[in-house]
Amino acid sequence: MTASTPVTVGVLSLHNSKETKAICNAVEALGHEPAWLRRENTEVEVSDGEVTLRPDVDVVVNRLLLSKSTEPCEELGLARTVAQLRPTLNDPAATLTAMHKVATAAALARSDIPVPDALLALESERLNARLAATGSEAVYKTAIGTNGGGTWKVGPGERVNARVGNRYAFLQSLIERDPGERARDLRVYVVGDRVVGSMFRYAPENDWRTNVALGGEVENAGEEIPESVRDIALRATDAVGLDYAGVDLVEGEDGWLVLEVNPTAGFKGLYEATGISPAPYIAAHAVEAAGGAVADDRVAELATVLDDSVPDCRPSAAPTSAREPQSIGYIEDVIVSGTGGSETVLAKSDTGATRTSIDTGLAAEIGAGPIKSITRVKSGSRKVSKSRPVVDLVVAVGGSRHTVTASVEDRSHMQYPVLLGRDILQHYRVDVSRRADTDGEDEDNEEEEASVEE
Repeated sequence: MTASTPVTVGVLSLHNSKETKAICNAVEALGHEPAWLRRENTEVEVSDGEVTLRPDVDVVVNRLLLSKSTEPCEELGLARTVAQLRPTLNDPAATLTAMHKVATAAALARSDIPVPDALLALESERLNARLAATGSEAVYKTAIGTNGGGTWKVGPGERVNARVGNRYAFLQSLIERDPGERARDLRVYVVGDRVVGSMFRYAPENDWRTNVALGGEVENAGEEIPESVRDIALRATDAVGLDYAGVDLVEGEDGWLVLEVNPTAGFKGLYEATGISPAPYIAAHAVEAAGGAVADDRVAELATVLDDSVPDCRPSAAPTSAREPQSIGYIEDVIVSGTGGSETVLAKSDTGATRTSIDTGLAAEIGAGPIKSITRVKSGSRKVSKSRPVVDLVVAVGGSRHTVTASVEDRSHMQYPVLLGRDILQHYRVDVSRRADTDGEDEDNEEEEASVEE
């Protein structure tokens, strides 16, 4: 392949994110050919000793969101299959390390990159003994998680479990700023051997987590971060084995520490803070990995716009029958999980409710929390509004796991301690004739959440 030959860049992505669209559009704007590898068009055929990948591409950008997937092993296997056939940015082995927070911490520590102290124990009492021994607050996290979900602040008097739902959990030292200062961290976006942008992320009111997905505010870090921090971010990306990543750091008493190395970090917050989109840099890196050429000034020009319009290379939708969502019942067995444990309970499906809700007593029993904010809800029958706290909740339904922000209410007078709202039901088809109980009766007028939040 000569430098002037167009390169076909495949973007392996089974979802419809802004980032995937932006990378595809950037490839085309750079004068090369994008191909969106999705369920509708991707095939691997082994015939007479030959292996064929369709669509045929020269290089692949791995954008599989394994931390959100209900089938991470299957998708990891798909990525590994593709990586054996074509050069792949963010190799699946490196992505596996990055998606598991403790695996990431171990890889970084072995490369002499500073990280907070952490403990992963497969037995709950070992975690509780460590929490009690520290005598201070700590961060309790699921080893795999995203967007701040599955992350709690816990104290030495609280109890935690080695698993939250079907995922392992661990303790990490809490690195806090001085009293009175807003909680913040730093994200540095790395592509190849360069830092393309960086931003401070500030926690929203009544929360300590800085994730943009949770309402955190962003600010261009610009020249405020020293060269040593840029070097840590570059070394961290290399230590995990990624080609591009969002590296999250926090400043402690003795300097900066790496919290996570995110292989599928979002672009929205960085673009809002800096006016820079990483998409053209990732596209250019892929083109060059396949032997193609790009103009640096054109990459910089394209990076000033986040073009997340639907790309022309998006394959046609599969027939409806091939995309039929999973069915769940009107009354369904679910597993709800918090920091204190998990319980299997009956839940009622309510497509009229925006948000999932959980009984106050059950929330306390499983350790759901902490309270993130207050939401206002109204009754469909009485047209009156009430204020309720909302908390992070992990809900397993039909073999799939969802982290949602659920409202907490006294449901002791109702038959079912959990109400499934549209935040979960959007992924399913509700069969009202199916119910997991045999003697349950309909309740009167479940309360539907209003759109007003305080």
